[in-house]
Amino acid sequence: MSMMDKLKNMLKGHGDQVSKGVDKGGDYVDGRTQNKYQGQVDKGQEALKDRLGGQDQQPPQT
Repeated sequence: MSMMDKLKNMLKGHGDQVSKGVDKGGDYVDGRTQNKYQGQVDKGQEALKDRLGGQDQQPPQT
């Protein structure tokens, strides 16, 4: 079992907290770099959220 698989299992069901943590980390990097790499940081945030399941998949309510 890879490290990424272990992380996914630990974070399962906590997608909202994953998203908040990734966003907070990205905001920190943007602040430290004075938004110089904002586009790259945003892409990295989205990739990490996708990889770790950052948003819990819930069916749309009708």
